[in-house]
Amino acid sequence: MIELDSSNNLIARKHLRIPFYDIDMAGIVWHGHYLKYFELARCALLDGIGYSYQEMIDTGVLWPVIDSHIRYVHPLVLDQEVVVSATLQEWKLRLLINYVIRDEEGVVYTRGQTTQAPVNAQTKSLQLGSPDLLVNNVENCLLAAAKK
Repeated sequence: MIELDSSNNLIARKHLRIPFYDIDMAGIVWHGHYLKYFELARCALLDGIGYSYQEMIDTGVLWPVIDSHIRYVHPLVLDQEVVVSATLQEWKLRLLINYVIRDEEGVVYTRGQTTQAPVNAQTKSLQLGSPDLLVNNVENCLLAAAKK
């Protein structure tokens, strides 16, 4: 479900329980798995906007991650229940998405950000600007969420 955050940005949340296979020898989540958790929330956000990976393919635009940043505040552990939020910051020229992983009490465990650039699927060249479908869907979601 898509909502507006306090800054009027679109946000989606994904509830997770940390599985055994994501734990390293130190008994905490291996650092690389955090990007997977971000991806799950990003998919929920994009699906809620109506611009899933299938719609990306259908519009002929690929969206590779060109930059990512993660700040590990506290380690996640086995069976911990968390909420991963993905907030859309920019969408007209690139996708800039912020992430926060919190526990059930609202304590922040991780913060992050990814930047994705639009690339023409056939030529693999950088594309200037987002497809109209994405821009229109975001604007429609913003209007609908503001009316609630």
